[in-house]
Amino acid sequence: MILTICNLLFLGNIGPTEWIIIAVLLVFMFGGKKIPELARGLGRGIREFKDASKEVKKEIQDGIKEDDTKNA
Repeated sequence: MILTICNLLFLGNIGPTEWIIIAVLLVFMFGGKKIPELARGLGRGIREFKDASKEVKKEIQDGIKEDDTKNA
């Protein structure tokens, strides 16, 4: 998943040293106590997005099935 995000953001050539520098900068910017809270919020957001996309997919499939039964 991280690889996909990096490719989308054109960050595919970031090596381990750059990731360490980014992590250190995040710790300095937000502090060690704030990072887990930010990660939890990000996780909740991703989970909500997945749930919403599953719901939309289900509604589309139900609509297709309903349309097929009307036309039959």
